Amino acid sequence: MTIAPANPAEAMIWKTILWTWPFYAIGALYVVGPVLAWVLAVLTALSLYLGPAIREDLRATGPVPPVIWAWLLGMSVMLIALWAGHLNWDLGLKQTIKSSIGWAKGWALLALFPLVGAVLPIRREILVRAQNRLGLVTLCLAPLMLMAPYAGLPERIFTSPLKAVGGPGPEYFSVFLFTYDPASWTPRWQFFAPWSPFAALLGVVAVLFGLEDPDRRWRAAGIGAGVLMIVASKSRMGMVGLVACTLGPRMMPLVLRSWAWMALAGFATSLAILGPWLASTIRGAVSAFKGARADSTRVRETLQRIAHERWQQEAVWFGHGTVHPGPHVVEYMPIGSHHTWFGLLFVKGLVGLLALAVPLVWQTALAMRDAALGPRGRLPMGLCMVFVLLSFGENIEIEAYLLWPALVMLGVHAREVFAAPQPASGHVEAQAMPA
Repeated sequence: MTIAPANPAEAMIWKTILWTWPFYAIGALYVVGPVLAWVLAVLTALSLYLGPAIREDLRATGPVPPVIWAWLLGMSVMLIALWAGHLNWDLGLKQTIKSSIGWAKGWALLALFPLVGAVLPIRREILVRAQNRLGLVTLCLAPLMLMAPYAGLPERIFTSPLKAVGGPGPEYFSVFLFTYDPASWTPRWQFFAPWSPFAALLGVVAVLFGLEDPDRRWRAAGIGAGVLMIVASKSRMGMVGLVACTLGPRMMPLVLRSWAWMALAGFATSLAILGPWLASTIRGAVSAFKGARADSTRVRETLQRIAHERWQQEAVWFGHGTVHPGPHVVEYMPIGSHHTWFGLLFVKGLVGLLALAVPLVWQTALAMRDAALGPRGRLPMGLCMVFVLLSFGENIEIEAYLLWPALVMLGVHAREVFAAPQPASGHVEAQAMPA
């Protein structure tokens, strides 16, 4: 089945996804994401303001859904919390302006892309097929990257001059063939992500999009590329996400089945006998999971503990305004990094944490309910699970520039639910029966 863009908004999204690898080759991905967000946001605002006066293929599909308003309000509150934190700690006008620009390139994208998907006439099949075409390119480039460490090729090819625009670090503007794991000194691959664990979660996203394509060949390309990214990155989080984020949404319809609740009741009863053994097995599995990369686990846990203690003692409501340099015990990693929730508490306080938690929980609940009622909610629920999983090991805001297709899909889903909520499964079956 041939799928092609039908309007300028779809064309911009389609071409940007397909040009992911060329943009990465010049170190421009960190710039492209925010630019696309704000360009499409302006187009969305014009579509809402002009109404029928704008060209037909760019007219708003309807009013902004409530959950999208929650994202817009939440990310606006995030900016206010940032200003309050800078004011409380006298960080100065220059640092405040710099951090505000960082907000426009990070947190703002979590609201802008869902808004774009919810308002502009963007079809989910455009996102799915574009992601799978990107997967095919990834598979074609994979042999070069996988052979690079054994052929004596360098890890880093170059760092783009675009780093002058500012960003979290030079790795966001660098082009890598592979990297070496400092713990085991074995090669890991990060593809077009700034580091390997994030590449693994992008692989999970690729698998989720791949599963939605009706064409078997494109479906195989998307799933194959996603699995390759997960395996080659050697990320524990990616392996967990591959299982949980694909199976979880497909098991949601069981919530509406009486036999599933009966089976759950029987399982709960059996725990009286199997409980101690099961608990011991789970503890052993968790210990083995953490021990797979013990140094990484230790650094992350120490960072989280320091961030939590300093948040409680120094800045409960609006945080410290910015990350702080970490001590030697955490290998000088910034305090407020490597965990979205502890990072929010440290940098933006309780206000900032709630500004993200409320719309994310709302969006996830919306997707879970829809996944229980029918297949339409599977992809959005899987993507929400990726965001939740990612938030416990990374900082979502500095990775939104690569997660934007998933954010647009959440907006598309919010529009679909707002326009036509799915009936309960029983009602669907009753309507399908002949009179």
